[in-house]
Amino acid sequence: MRRDRGATIVEAALVLPLLVMLVFGVVEFGRAYNAQVTLTHAAREGVRELAITQNPSAASDRAKAAATSLDASQLSVSATNCSAGTSAELTISYPFTYEIPFVGSQTVTLTGEGVMRCGG
Repeated sequence: MRRDRGATIVEAALVLPLLVMLVFGVVEFGRAYNAQVTLTHAAREGVRELAITQNPSAASDRAKAAATSLDASQLSVSATNCSAGTSAELTISYPFTYEIPFVGSQTVTLTGEGVMRCGG
């Protein structure tokens, strides 16, 4: 009976780090997915503004304003010029840092892209 308790502690010590890594990995994946969906939405809002107003500066401001859950100072927006009958393109990127215990932290760049036909 006494040996069984020791074996249980050893098994828990072996499995617990893997379980912690798995839980934190799922949480960090959820955060990254949320950031990606936000970037996609922000790109769509920005390119819509670009297609209507044909003003890249206004489109950039609109895209940054749409990404409310992200740090606006770290957002990078690039937009093409828009003329009637062509396609407007807007790309917004964000450096996302994730941290998983026993694995470490790493920064990846998430990108959202929007394309819309320009009005005239």
